[in-house]
Amino acid sequence: MKRNAKYILTLLLLSLSVALKAQVTVEQTVDSVAMLIGEQTKLRLTVTFPKGSKLQWPRLKERQYVVPGVEIVESPAPDTLSSGGEMKVEKAYTITSFGERLYAIPALTVKVNGKPYKGGTSALKVITVDVDTLHPNQFFPPKDAQDNPFEWSEWSPYFWLSVLVLLILLGGAYLFVRLKENKPIITKVRIVRHVPPHQRALSKIETIKREHLQVSDDQKAYYTQLTDTLRQYIKERFGFNALEMTTDQIIGHLQAAGDRKMIDELRQLFQTADLVKFAKYSTQLNENDMNLVNAVNFIDETKQEGQAVEEKIVPRLSDDDKKVRSNRITIKTLLWIGGVVASLLLAYIIYNVYMLLV
Repeated sequence: MKRNAKYILTLLLLSLSVALKAQVTVEQTVDSVAMLIGEQTKLRLTVTFPKGSKLQWPRLKERQYVVPGVEIVESPAPDTLSSGGEMKVEKAYTITSFGERLYAIPALTVKVNGKPYKGGTSALKVITVDVDTLHPNQFFPPKDAQDNPFEWSEWSPYFWLSVLVLLILLGGAYLFVRLKENKPIITKVRIVRHVPPHQRALSKIETIKREHLQVSDDQKAYYTQLTDTLRQYIKERFGFNALEMTTDQIIGHLQAAGDRKMIDELRQLFQTADLVKFAKYSTQLNENDMNLVNAVNFIDETKQEGQAVEEKIVPRLSDDDKKVRSNRITIKTLLWIGGVVASLLLAYIIYNVYMLLV
């Protein structure tokens, strides 16, 4: 008999233990028991129930009132924690209120396997902000959205990157045009100043005059330089090679060209020069001066007026330029790479400038 009683007592204790473990509990709390008007707080609902049970939450939606004056701002998904044979689930509703008073939030009802369970009632005190109605000038309306101040440190990287992109594009365009026109990358130009023949001849005669003040010492050199200067002038002025002609041939060509100015004086000058150079003839000082004056007069009478002009002479391609042309494929590859880099930099600049403006 006693043995049966112990057996029954043991079964009752085990049943009670299982019942206690399978008990459903609901806990309802508010994070802040007091808050200012318009602030937000959390209304937490924590449910503990046996694993495998079906849980139903209260049908509370956003912008719905838990109690008149207390509004639900957000109804997020619940957080679940499993421990042994129990499940613990918590749901935190975000609530707010715009009315000053003490609110009693009623116990919310959840269902576990269709059976209702409730937590405890919660209290929430909403406090208003003290306003000094005696000094209304202290209240200011809401300010408009303010633009961010200009900061050079924010813009300078993109400015210099833009300059770099511009230089890459200009350099690439220059190389592309030069390659397309089949021209050297760097053009070497030599500028030559063309002086009219009469100016060169008169300048040379002036030099001869300064160098041979005493012509009696070396009359042959004096007349050789003087006649060579005249022959060079005649060649450039009249277009025939007077440097390789005799005196009679030069005079004949001048007469055939229709220019008879100073012919006699010029013939006398050349004949005197021939005598000095080949017959060792010695001239007088006044005769030398007269021949010099005749040479100057002949140039003045036959000169063609014109200003000195400058001409750009482009030399032929150097070996370096030919090597550059032979490497056209390499240069084109570099152009493509530069174009891709410039495009990426430009996209990066545009994106960051847009982010600074918005």
